[in-house]
Amino acid sequence: MTAATHARTAPDAPAPTAPRASTLTGTGRLLRLALRRDRVRIPVWVASIAGLVGYFAVAIPVAYPDAAARQTRAAIMRDPSGALLSGPGYGLDDYTMGAMVTNEMLGMLAVAAALMSAFLVVRHTRAEEEIGRTDLVRAGVVGRHATLAAGVLDALVANAAVALALVGALVGTGLAVDGSVAVALGVAGVGVVFTGVAALTAQVASTARAATGSAGALVGLAYLLRGIGDAQQTGGSTLSWASPIGWAQQTRAFVDLRWWPLALHALLAVVLLAGAWALVGRRDVGAGLLTVRPGRGTAAAWLRTPLGLTARLERTATISWAAGLGVFGLLTGSMSPGIVDSFAARPELATVFGASGDDLLRGTLSAFLGFFAMAVAVFAVVTVHRLGREESSGRAGVVLASAVGRPRWLLAHVGVALGGGTVLLLVCGATLGAGAAGSVGDAGLAVDLTLAALVHLPTVALFTALAAAVHGAGLPSWTTWATLVASIVVGLYGPLLDLPAAVLDAAPFGLVPALPAEAFDLAPVLGVGAGAAALLGVALVLHRRRDLRA
Repeated sequence: MTAATHARTAPDAPAPTAPRASTLTGTGRLLRLALRRDRVRIPVWVASIAGLVGYFAVAIPVAYPDAAARQTRAAIMRDPSGALLSGPGYGLDDYTMGAMVTNEMLGMLAVAAALMSAFLVVRHTRAEEEIGRTDLVRAGVVGRHATLAAGVLDALVANAAVALALVGALVGTGLAVDGSVAVALGVAGVGVVFTGVAALTAQVASTARAATGSAGALVGLAYLLRGIGDAQQTGGSTLSWASPIGWAQQTRAFVDLRWWPLALHALLAVVLLAGAWALVGRRDVGAGLLTVRPGRGTAAAWLRTPLGLTARLERTATISWAAGLGVFGLLTGSMSPGIVDSFAARPELATVFGASGDDLLRGTLSAFLGFFAMAVAVFAVVTVHRLGREESSGRAGVVLASAVGRPRWLLAHVGVALGGGTVLLLVCGATLGAGAAGSVGDAGLAVDLTLAALVHLPTVALFTALAAAVHGAGLPSWTTWATLVASIVVGLYGPLLDLPAAVLDAAPFGLVPALPAEAFDLAPVLGVGAGAAALLGVALVLHRRRDLRA
């Protein structure tokens, strides 16, 4: 047999086989992509959460320089409304810096970690499906569960970074290592639980927006359950244990440390993630298990206008903001007598919080009203930023291809932001005044605070117009947020940081008079309003001159 004959008759060599794919194939690459996309987002979250601890470390020695001063704060925390807003009240008999962190900061830090986790998971799962990227990814060798696994791992990495940063920040302030680790693990534990919650809502909800909203609503419910439970009795009641945020505070860090409540976070997270894992294969890509109910064939006349459509889309968000701010306004107002007593005992505290005027109660309420105005400005900016999402998704292009012009489209969103902002300001003033009126027996406070809230409308309009101008110029939205956050930091912490009076006076939230503690001055109100009108004019010009993104 010749060599050529042997070659013809020899059996064929086995063809190389492709590596066996699993449902997790491609997870590593998707995780690297997610971390790269979040290379700015995650550090900003971590720095913000750790920075809040750093601020607290600076503020406490200034505001409460000795044990006697801290006990005045403990007296406020013994009030049920104080417990509702803060924590269960461990260590109030000897209110140390560590006890203050556990009672008054741990809940806020946990809420921030929970929201961060929900945003990250939905961003890398359902949001990617809605804009069509997941279809492109799944066209390759990528397993069914890879997208969910990458999103969850991305959120876990973020929570680990938050925990490490918190340990560093707390130990850096001189607190004990074991208590610092407990606080950090409690915050990260809440974040991991809501990573599982968001993974689950991403499978169930009909849209990414609904998935994020559902997870956010559950964060609010967890905080509310903890608050009501803590308000029922010092140290928390049974209802406190119905909330993952309550589990973190029940570690009693820096007071009577116990570790076992942290295990509840791990158990619940495993259950939630297992549920999300099982549901991935039971739905189509881009659709949730809950189907969208078909709308009516025709819409009302008002809904067929850009303003009506935008108002309809923002209706739920506006109601949610009004409900949340109303509850906080009522609670804050009801606590005002205790806070005023604290300010009267230590006048330097009133300076730190920006309370001004001869009437300390009205001065304190005016300062609180300014804080609520900052929250309303955030709502207005979020509403205007919807323009960017509408444009990126292609829906704005569909609307603008009809008889609707660009100015009308932009003004519709600005109008809804200002209308909703006006409603929210009135809600804040009314609830803050009602809470204070019920506590001190002065019914006139409710009317005064409701009217006084409107003085902040030009400032809200200023940031609304700024967001519109940034969108009109095609600039990234973080430029608006950077300006707004800087203004809030100066408004909140300027007196504490002993910033120059010129800086404090020039800050947008300090330009309008602090009613009802100060006399009304029309000139600054008109000046801020004129600035808002000028920015809106710039926004209209810029928006007409650039191309749409999609």
